[in-house]
Amino acid sequence: MNRPVPPEVLRATILAGTIAAKPERPSELPPAWSDTPEPGWAERDLLALAPPPSTAAAPAPVQVPDGMTVHEFGVGELQAAYAQGVTDPVATIEALIARIEAHPTGANAVLAMIAGAETAAKESAERIARGQGRPLEGIPFGVKDIIDVAGAPVTGGSFLPGERVAESDALVVSRLRAQGAIPLAMLATTEFACGSAHNPRYGAVLNPWDRSRWTGGSSTGSGAMLAARLLPLALGTDTGGSIRVPSAFCGICGMKPTRGLVPRTGVIPLSWTLDHIGPMARSVDDLRRVIPFIAGPDGVDPTAAGGYAAERAVSDLGGVRIGVPEGWLVEMQDEAVLSAWGEALAVFEKLGARLVPVDLGDIATAHADGYLILMSELASLQEPVLERIAEFDAGARARIEQGLVFTAADYLRALRRRPLVIRRMLQALDGVDVLVTPGLGGEAAFLEDMTVEVNRTRHPLQMIIPRNTMIFDYAGLPALMLPSGTGRTGLPVAIQIVGKPYDDALCLSLGSLFQDVTEHHRRAPADPTVT
Repeated sequence: MNRPVPPEVLRATILAGTIAAKPERPSELPPAWSDTPEPGWAERDLLALAPPPSTAAAPAPVQVPDGMTVHEFGVGELQAAYAQGVTDPVATIEALIARIEAHPTGANAVLAMIAGAETAAKESAERIARGQGRPLEGIPFGVKDIIDVAGAPVTGGSFLPGERVAESDALVVSRLRAQGAIPLAMLATTEFACGSAHNPRYGAVLNPWDRSRWTGGSSTGSGAMLAARLLPLALGTDTGGSIRVPSAFCGICGMKPTRGLVPRTGVIPLSWTLDHIGPMARSVDDLRRVIPFIAGPDGVDPTAAGGYAAERAVSDLGGVRIGVPEGWLVEMQDEAVLSAWGEALAVFEKLGARLVPVDLGDIATAHADGYLILMSELASLQEPVLERIAEFDAGARARIEQGLVFTAADYLRALRRRPLVIRRMLQALDGVDVLVTPGLGGEAAFLEDMTVEVNRTRHPLQMIIPRNTMIFDYAGLPALMLPSGTGRTGLPVAIQIVGKPYDDALCLSLGSLFQDVTEHHRRAPADPTVT
């Protein structure tokens, strides 16, 4: 049983490493009478790079592995099992519901089952039997509790919305439904995707690899459910790392798309500047089977543009140049994480890639600017309910209160620096095709004191987990997290593949090629339902 963590510890650990000291000279920005950047230029520049939609070829069909049970199937295996008559959507939904009810992760990662799943499974089974199955026919998926699902309770992991029930689907959910996928469960999140691990309404989500550790957040339930083999697919959101952090800690795969590739319509906002929506699964191939169907503008989200550029994927690594970072992105990393990263780079090199050193320049300032934007926008979004601030969890409250301290000049400076950082990063990446970084600095965080251990020293978790993630939310670049091995105690560690804007397909194809010759993504935690 995990003991309650004192509020002062939650407050301290969630702010650690995210607030920069005020410099004597507050900005290196050019003066107003020169070509000085405006707050909206970053979004403008990213939109200008948006490619038209293209047709994405699905990964090659897979064979149903011998000896696997339905709950172990990923998206590709389920599609093959349906095609070969090994199982059908009705049996799959029944098996997953039974497993969710029996598994301890089901008890703390699932907030509510979504009505209508059994009916949808019957319809999917009939379509498949008639040979009229849609691309994702009968694939169950989970939904993070800030993404609306019609008729389901969506509370943002907070007491404040009460018993709110969503009136309609978020766009990402409706797009998956249109391809035959079936929403099965609403999954846990930290409060409004920004609070501490110890959610005041629903409690902490325990990591299936070690129940004294955290899953990482804020897509806590999505990470846990996939690791525990309770679902083959889940939706998450990422503002400072919230898809990629639980992916790394839980040994699964998560894609933060290019900013604007997947519309945010119907998702409770945390930061309108930094929010991203994306899929999580157990293999990169499964992500590739899903993301083309959720990409593209909807005419509502003003930042949504372009399409999934499938033609940018590669089928081999001959001639591919992989950027190897220096400085910030390899500092504060456990030796076991760096060792797994080095071994992964060697795999890429053996497959034909060329490794190229890359210096991205000052990341510390951009990291702090990202959190300044996040907390300022969070405070603005929660301003209508500030009289109820005592009802927030200590972590969310700390971030809201800090957001109220920042000045308008602080906020606008962080926004104005953003296009300059994006340009600098793209110039640094000009000589490479992708960047491959270590994932997170250590294995999963300890729930007892909200720390991450790096080289046998514990650090407040927020000093470690977003170091290599926030910068790519701030810059809007696509970033894929995938398992790369194990740490000192046998828990998963990860690498991150980062691309240029709208190079999502390229990142995913590199991840698939890596997983074709490695087995890290096939590892699973011990199954407590097996005696």
